[in-house]
Amino acid sequence: MDPEICHGKPCIRGLRYPVESLLEYLAGGDTIEDLLQEFPDLEREDFLACHEFARRMLAAKTTHLPLT
Repeated sequence: MDPEICHGKPCIRGLRYPVESLLEYLAGGDTIEDLLQEFPDLEREDFLACHEFARRMLAAKTTHLPLT
């Protein structure tokens, strides 16, 4: 994350592709293969890194609610 790139949002390798945007494409039904054709400067590992980033963010912000 760099405050000078994409307003400090997490990006892939400084290429100005926000992780959030790439995850939105995947959630919308695009496959990694589709996106690799659309964005040839990205690699498969970049999308896997987006998934790992999201997993870690969710794990870090998990709230356990008491059972009632």
